[in-house]
Amino acid sequence: MDARIDKTSEVESRPANNLLRRLSPADYALLAPHVTVEDTAASHLLYNPGDDVQVVHFPCGPSLATFLVPNEDGRDVETILVGREGAVGGIVSEGFLPAYTRICVKFGGPFARIHVAKLEAAKLRSASLRNIFARYADCLLAQIFQSTACNAIHSIEQRTAKWILAAMERTGDESSVPLTHEQLATLLGVGRSYASRVLQSFRTEGVLDTRRGSILVRNRDGLRLRACLCNEAVKMHFEEVLRGVYPTEERQAG
Repeated sequence: MDARIDKTSEVESRPANNLLRRLSPADYALLAPHVTVEDTAASHLLYNPGDDVQVVHFPCGPSLATFLVPNEDGRDVETILVGREGAVGGIVSEGFLPAYTRICVKFGGPFARIHVAKLEAAKLRSASLRNIFARYADCLLAQIFQSTACNAIHSIEQRTAKWILAAMERTGDESSVPLTHEQLATLLGVGRSYASRVLQSFRTEGVLDTRRGSILVRNRDGLRLRACLCNEAVKMHFEEVLRGVYPTEERQAG
């Protein structure tokens, strides 16, 4: 019993990132001396396309990072959100390669950071650590694949509901997300006026409301009915590959 309490206490003393908390005590001990935690403001740029990827960033608590792909018309289109279930920077490439996308902080808060070289050195010392990060890289790619399919076949309304639910799951806030009309438009790859019309239709149905800088959810079940099932597909894959890492409602309540 005491050993179980000690283990729980040790895990809870780590940064509030589910991927870091998924590691065994021995594996986390390899990283701990090199991990720093800093508060980072919303819209802070982590990487531009072409930048050398030298630091891995782990969103903690309600923090969110986003991948943005710049296009020839000057617009950035957001592809996926990453919260406390994961990390950004050098996960798939193992670092020391140029970034392909722009990576920004979507919702500000604490981020744990470790230099790629320190992470790679630790992975060389532990097969189980390599395995965890390889499985997370698989989950990250699954998110990207699902996002590609979602953008191709689902309506703007379905994608709007999906994005809001995805943000709420990662932040743990059951009633609102700090998302502006402009930010939602970027998430969806549409103009601000189009995003505003979609939000207005949701307001008319009593599903959500808006206030300056935030979207307030009035009827979560109604929002789920309007969403596509892409979030559910991603969650299912996380559960199969890295059980306990994706921040589901059940774990938040527990």
